[in-house]
Amino acid sequence: MASYKQNLPPSALLRQQAAPTDKKSKAEVQRDRQLEEDRKAGTAPAMVDVQTGRDINPHIPMFISQNPWYVPSEGPTLKHQRPHEERQKKMATVHEWYQKGTTGKSATKFRKGACENCGAMGHQKRDCFDRPRKANAKETNSNIAEDDHIQPKLSLGFDAKRDRWNGYDPSTHKQVIEDYEHLEEARKVVREQQIKDGEVEGEAEPETNPEGEVKDEDMYAEDADMAGVSVDMDSRTRITVRNLRIREDTAKYLYNLAENSPYYDPKSRSMRENPFAGVAGKELEAARFSGDNFVRYSGEVTAANEAQVFAWQATRQGVYAHSIAEPTKLEALKKEYEEQKTTIKNETQKELLDKYGGAEHLERPIDELLLAQTESYIEYNRKGKVIKGKERAAISSRFKEDLYPQNHTSIFGSFWRDGKWGYHCCHQFVKNSYCTGKEGVDAEKSAAMGTTTSNEQVFKVPKLVEKVEVKEEEEEKEAENVKKEEEEKSSSSSSSSSSSSSSSSGSDSDEDGGDDDEEKEKQLEKERLEEKSRREREQRRREKNREKRGRKKAKLGKRKRRNRDSDSDQKGSSDSSDSDSNSDSDEEMRKAKKKAKKEKIEGIKAAKECDRNRKYNTDYSNIAPTEKEMEAYQLTNIHSADPMAAYMNSKFEKKHMK
Repeated sequence: MASYKQNLPPSALLRQQAAPTDKKSKAEVQRDRQLEEDRKAGTAPAMVDVQTGRDINPHIPMFISQNPWYVPSEGPTLKHQRPHEERQKKMATVHEWYQKGTTGKSATKFRKGACENCGAMGHQKRDCFDRPRKANAKETNSNIAEDDHIQPKLSLGFDAKRDRWNGYDPSTHKQVIEDYEHLEEARKVVREQQIKDGEVEGEAEPETNPEGEVKDEDMYAEDADMAGVSVDMDSRTRITVRNLRIREDTAKYLYNLAENSPYYDPKSRSMRENPFAGVAGKELEAARFSGDNFVRYSGEVTAANEAQVFAWQATRQGVYAHSIAEPTKLEALKKEYEEQKTTIKNETQKELLDKYGGAEHLERPIDELLLAQTESYIEYNRKGKVIKGKERAAISSRFKEDLYPQNHTSIFGSFWRDGKWGYHCCHQFVKNSYCTGKEGVDAEKSAAMGTTTSNEQVFKVPKLVEKVEVKEEEEEKEAENVKKEEEEKSSSSSSSSSSSSSSSSGSDSDEDGGDDDEEKEKQLEKERLEEKSRREREQRRREKNREKRGRKKAKLGKRKRRNRDSDSDQKGSSDSSDSDSNSDSDEEMRKAKKKAKKEKIEGIKAAKECDRNRKYNTDYSNIAPTEKEMEAYQLTNIHSADPMAAYMNSKFEKKHMK
């Protein structure tokens, strides 16, 4: 709806002293609208541009056709929409360019403003391409070089600055044509020489057409392969030089026309899945084509998806970044985020390693250990022996080697006898026992033979270990003492009989000359009896000492209880009932031992049972143990540091856990 309203600037209105025009009447407004409608319909003539004399399109909006106040006009015009000549810059034309070379004219004497080195006009000494003269042209005033061209001051636009053919001289292509012509002439000369020498068979003379022109078909034989010529004549595999798809090829969506066939995207012309999947007789095609879905998850698609997710997360956190509108900003933000993330992660890891240690476990092993392979070439025979190459290094154990605890010189399991494993250095069958060396070997051999050595040392158990030995009940001790006395009587009787038998055998052996054997047997029997009696005496002495210590502790506990009592009557009566308290303390000690043994058996049973079989009515009493109970626990407890702990525990279980 093109219309014109004169729009003068304020200065023009002041000069004309024109009052503001009154508003148009309703009839005038309707007349203007009807005129615009007629111009659009073509029944009324269009407005004419007062500057160019052309018709103005009536469909142009008013905000375009109406000139602003700062571009005044006498009538309707579109001059304000066209480029202003006074504001346009004169750009260089295509044929204008910097001149190269020199003018070919040189002066006879040096001129002011010329180059001091060569004397040519157009450049200064620092820009001179001639070699520096020992005596320059300014001093000698001779041998002045040719002047340079006066270059025009060109104003190049944005496209002209980036034009790779800007300033190209077409006349230089003439040299390329001449080079090809010389090359063709040389090729013909070589061809004629080869035909004369017989290296190449001669060709028939070229045919001539009726007009008398020579028809040389091989003249452009090298250019005979034109683009678009088919290479393969098979319609199923035919392609073109331009790698265009032949229209008679079967489209992807026509391979499988089933209702549940793979989806075909016509916009990207891609078949998402394999169209031959489940089609009988198309197994070979199905193996070759698996679909175009892999394109959506390969290449830079994953990176683009990650950038989009990062943009969403950054926008949610308050940092606006658009993956399409601002890709450079998004990439910079993502790079900065990854760097900070890596830095924080490394710092956190370093702090944890500095605090808790373990940096040695993060070191990456060599590739030979990591991948179990190496580039070294080794040949083996059928037996596994190395024929060629480096020998394989021995695989070391993950356990510590060459460590022999408890003063041993061999490992446990290096000695075996009668179904038992032991140490080879001392012939002991108890693991983690202290090594006795050669004396232990002699003792084990004599024990295996049923004899003992005369010089065998008895290794006494330390007091700490002696305190934690297993104590039997008082009744069992008395029975053992009676049994030992009976064995002594029997051994004494047997020794007397053996001496008489030995004397008789000696008399018999005198006849055979066996006096040495009889004396050795007597000596071994005597040593055996002495060792046995010595051990029994040692055992009785230990039992007496234990009983003595028990009585002392009982008396001490009684004195403490007596001192706590404030009643003087109880103090007087305690002296008279000393013998009764001893019997009571023995009875309490006996009961405490039974209770400790019972609790130990129950604890072993509970440890062997699983949680499903454990009873739910377990009672834990908070009553503090008495002195007798503590003493019984210390007497019956077996310390874990005792070398005989495992043996005594197994013996206790065999005896009481049947």
